[in-house]
Amino acid sequence: MSLQKNKIYRTEFTGYTAEGAAVAKINGMTVFVSGGAVGDQCDVKIIKVGKKLAFGKIEKIIIPSKHRIKPVCVHAGKCGGCSYQHITYEEELNAKKQKVADALSRIGGFKNLDVKITGADEITHYRNKAQFPVGEQDGVPYTGFYRPRSHDIVRANKCFIVKEIANDIAKCICDWMEKFKIPAYDESKKKGLIRHIYIRTGEISKEVQVCLITANNKIPNKEELINNLTTSFEQITSIVQNINKRTDNVILGDKTITLWGDDYLQDTLCSNVFKLSPHAFYQVNHAQTEKLYGFALEYANLTGKETVIDLYCGAGTITLALASHAKNVIGVEIVPKAIENAKENAMINGVYNTEFICADAGQAALMLVKRGIKPDVLTVDPPRKGLSEQAIEAILQMNPKRIVYISCDPATLARDCKLLCDNSYKIDKVMAVDLFPRTYHVETVVLLSQHKSTAFVEVELDLDGLPLTSAEAKATYSELKEYILKNDGLKVSSLYIAQVKSKLGLEKRENYNISKKEKAFVPTCPPEKEKAIIAALKHFKMI
Repeated sequence: MSLQKNKIYRTEFTGYTAEGAAVAKINGMTVFVSGGAVGDQCDVKIIKVGKKLAFGKIEKIIIPSKHRIKPVCVHAGKCGGCSYQHITYEEELNAKKQKVADALSRIGGFKNLDVKITGADEITHYRNKAQFPVGEQDGVPYTGFYRPRSHDIVRANKCFIVKEIANDIAKCICDWMEKFKIPAYDESKKKGLIRHIYIRTGEISKEVQVCLITANNKIPNKEELINNLTTSFEQITSIVQNINKRTDNVILGDKTITLWGDDYLQDTLCSNVFKLSPHAFYQVNHAQTEKLYGFALEYANLTGKETVIDLYCGAGTITLALASHAKNVIGVEIVPKAIENAKENAMINGVYNTEFICADAGQAALMLVKRGIKPDVLTVDPPRKGLSEQAIEAILQMNPKRIVYISCDPATLARDCKLLCDNSYKIDKVMAVDLFPRTYHVETVVLLSQHKSTAFVEVELDLDGLPLTSAEAKATYSELKEYILKNDGLKVSSLYIAQVKSKLGLEKRENYNISKKEKAFVPTCPPEKEKAIIAALKHFKMI
């Protein structure tokens, strides 16, 4: 029996989606419901019915789950910030651990992995970064957070996951706006001035940087604002203005002006001091980041003799942590200001065995391949979209012994690990680390190492006079690459050879093809390289 829109059904929730909604089965169809807890018995109203799944909302909780608690925030379930305010933290960790395991199993094809999770000691007021969108109603400005999947601002005077001082500073700025009639930016009308209030705090330094994101250059009565902020909050060491004239969803513009104090925030992480510009990436949970980087260093297993490449290095936080244990480390980041910060941070900390390259990770990695750099260990901490095709190809060409992959998205992590493990790597360890309590986000660090067969059978054969067999004619990946480079002048990766062989039906890899439902890519071998690979396969009588 199919589900009917607007009809109410009684059901029990049995799991969670990757985005924190509860899952139920009703009449054989999967239903997603926000705000549910596993074990809740509820009346659920169906609000949308698709071909394979439906969406509903809780009309009435008949028997509450043992995991259900009262949210500390009155805006829970309304704004898009938190997903798990209504369940115990223990249950939240179980959901996040399962999220990582499910992604690696369903998308990556990795079965029976031992996925562990490390929780946080503090689950409130842990975020050192707050970005408040600014709205206005009847001439009164306010801050809040966007409603899920929209740009409607849910008005919120207090957020329980950002630092308390960030809430207070945001209110101070809104009071100044109201007093001097400074308009908030209206996205629909493309008018107004103040778009976002961006506040970053140093966990160790206790320094605070305030960044006003504006739609144009001029800020009326800015002297009064500066005076209000600096007299009310002695922790503030930097007030800057970022100008963003764009009409899309990007928060920060390209131009930043210092209004008062420093143009950076300083903090200490893993015993290294960092200067951070508003554009520089810095993890939002200091205590949990130190745990995360601790696992990354453990997995890297450095002895002081290794060359390490750190892709997506940001302001150099991981790079500098690695440098004290390695021979040399090369950091790569596409944001110019972040690279400037990284170089300065290396100098501040007296770290001289580092090099920083400002470029796209994939392009830089290919450049390093051409320079003949062969890292022993490679670390990656990409954005949510994961590794690019170019980056994966370059990594496979560099062929490091170990890859330490730090990810903020289990789906793209699973996709990328699948590609790497189709080409001589295997997953050794998986640790989820909860950097974002009460939200559905989770960080994961994975150790991948080269997979080499340890099973050998030693035999002695007299091959003199025997004809060449099909088994003898088969070439290894290295032999194929060497032949193609010598005859065609082309460098091909194991990834491309595997793709062409699979295409020709020579080998069927269980984990090679990627589900289109996950919007994942399958790297496409260029025509000229595919032609060269086919020619090599013919030469070795493999086709």
